[in-house]
This record gives sequence, C-alpha cells and structure tokens, in this order.
Amino acid sequence: MSSKPERAIPEIESIDPWFYRRTCAQFATGVTVVTTLDSEGHPHGMTVNSFSSVSLEPPLVLVGIDLRNAILGHFISTSWFAINILAEHQEELSRRFSSASENRFHNLTWEEGIAGVPLLEGVLGRMECAVVRRFDAGDHAILVGEVKRAEYRDGRPLVFWDSSYQTLR
Repeated sequence: MSSKPERAIPEIESIDPWFYRRTCAQFATGVTVVTTLDSEGHPHGMTVNSFSSVSLEPPLVLVGIDLRNAILGHFISTSWFAINILAEHQEELSRRFSSASENRFHNLTWEEGIAGVPLLEGVLGRMECAVVRRFDAGDHAILVGEVKRAEYRDGRPLVFWDSSYQTLR
C-alpha cells in the first residue's frame, strides 16, 4: 500500500474526434472479413479491423462492429461467426466487403464452416467462432467468440495503416 496521498485529477475536456482518429491511424492493423449467416441461411459479411485475440485458454477473440452498420443485426442474432484474415493480394476483397452493397457474396466462391458460416478462399487464416458474449461499448457492438476451429497458411497479410492499405516490406 502506498503512503502517498491520492492526487486530484483535473477536469479534462473530451478529445477531438478527428485527432483521436488520426492518432489511432498510427496503429497498423491486419484486415479481416467477418462473416455469418442470417436466419434464412443467407451469407453476410463485412470488413473489420477492430479484431483482437483476447485469450488462449479458452481461445477467445473479439470483433467490434459499428452500431450504425446495416448488417449488424445479423451478427447480433447469430450464435456463430467467422473471421477471415486477408492476405496482401486481397485488397479488392476488403473493399468489396466494406462497400454499401447488400450483395457482397455475388460471384464469390466460399465454403461452409462447421456451423454453416461462410469461409472465404485464399485467406491467410480462418477462425470459426461460437458467440459467448455481446455488449455495446461506445458506438460499437462487441462480439466475443470462442474459437472452435482455426486454420492458416503461409503468406503476407493485408495491412491497414495511416488510413490506407499497406504491405509489409
């Protein structure tokens, strides 16, 4: 126990959203496409870089999805989702799944995972996850999933840094 008296913290104004966004852009992230099925069995997916490994025991991951995203409801109502980790040559796939189109799977080859979730071809890694928790945090919904099956292949990742796609050198 410290013998120092607690220091009073002064009132601090909220950070400017633009400045916060630019600061976060300095953190390089991988790019994923998160996929699921709706109640009628139709595939849905979106590009997400708010993805993180949370725990090894049990194997948990989380994804953050903007509360204003048009397909969020499909992820909120599902019990399974998949994470598809994109390779450096898959920028077009990332752009497809970040578009406003509702038909992102049109003419796209994919396979069904153990719970039917769409698994994309040619990606660096794929994880099939059972939802264990959902909650809102700020302007995003957080989904925590337990990884039930995973696979990977060698290659280089698609990276997003300073508000643009990058490749590793």
